[in-house]
Amino acid sequence: METANAVAELSYALDTFYFLVMGALVMWMAAGFAMLEAGLVRAKNTTEILTKNIALYAIASIMYMLMGYNIMYPGEAVNSWWPGFGSILGSDDNAVNDVVAGGEDAPYYSVLSDFFFQVVFVATAMSIVSGAVAERMKLWAFLLFAVVMTGFIYPMQGFWKWGGGFLDQAGFLDFAGSGVVHLTGASAALAGVLLLGARKGKYTKDGKINAIPGANLPLATLGTFILWLGWFGFNGGSELKVSNVEEANAVALIFVNTNMAAAAGVVAALITSRLLFGKADLTMALNGALAGLVAITAEPLTPTPLLASTIGVVGGILVVFSIVTLDKLKIDDPVGAISVHGVVGMWGLLAVVLSNPEATVGAQLLGLGVIFAWVFGTALITWFVIKMIMGIRVSEEDEYEGVDIAECGLEAYPEFVGTQGSGK
Repeated sequence: METANAVAELSYALDTFYFLVMGALVMWMAAGFAMLEAGLVRAKNTTEILTKNIALYAIASIMYMLMGYNIMYPGEAVNSWWPGFGSILGSDDNAVNDVVAGGEDAPYYSVLSDFFFQVVFVATAMSIVSGAVAERMKLWAFLLFAVVMTGFIYPMQGFWKWGGGFLDQAGFLDFAGSGVVHLTGASAALAGVLLLGARKGKYTKDGKINAIPGANLPLATLGTFILWLGWFGFNGGSELKVSNVEEANAVALIFVNTNMAAAAGVVAALITSRLLFGKADLTMALNGALAGLVAITAEPLTPTPLLASTIGVVGGILVVFSIVTLDKLKIDDPVGAISVHGVVGMWGLLAVVLSNPEATVGAQLLGLGVIFAWVFGTALITWFVIKMIMGIRVSEEDEYEGVDIAECGLEAYPEFVGTQGSGK
């Protein structure tokens, strides 16, 4: 009996530690988004986008503690559609007694480690929004939206799948969040972009599309590599356990499939951009890596590495065509977030049926449709209310001068700007 208890406690400790480390890797993705977005916006808007990224992470952490986690994972839901409102996050000091007692309901990792792992996912979804509305949105309007998004909009649809709600009961599968996280972030971003409008000078009256290059492509590339690294925690941690041979092998396969999908996405996007534009477009290659990662996130466990690569290839091709198409529709997304996380997120959800025999096209389409409709609809209403109360777009003058000065009062590259201005 003592040996069994010791094994149970050791497994609990190992899985809890694994969960925390994987959560820390996902938290590091916040740095990746910050660097990627800072690299893809113009120099005059860098400070503001960095402020958004660190502030949204803090807001997500606080709102998910106060209400989000207990909406998404209620102790006892009202029904499969409505979870009700639980209490503020508490502790799990008595968990060791439950583990030693054993039984089917005994936890195999700390509840607080689960909260930490989940909260960094919420921040990831919100980070997707910040890049799409960059360079022309008011900082405080964005942060107010982040409160609603992380405290209510995200947790509700999360409950429907990961909290055991009606989507989960309908057979909808989303292993690590192609829909629950990435499509959610992209849907909220699309609603904001449609209300916000395009950046000045992006589209001309005669239909011409003007490229607005980012200020720092080395920074954007660094951000992509950071996200790639963090994604091993994103997908690997979603296995939830690592304390036996079967689970350890599963985690290893997830890591390999995650890496292969990203690599294939890069190559596919690079070749596609070469064929379309006659040049090897770095920004498309970066988005190709992220597209491969998003595509495999819905099911990184059941495919073979070759199939995972194929899923990544499709994602890499899709993202290039999606970015071009959205530009033609005059939907201005400075970093390509809607294409990477939305369009490719949909592909990832549908690709589950290629390897998981439990998946059905009907259930995947149901989940895809419900998540998009809920998030886009509630986000559109929230953005509209904020627009009526305080406005969501900076003035033309502030947009021309850069939102760094208007919103934050300082520049990210003051010496560079000063030197350029002096003519030296």
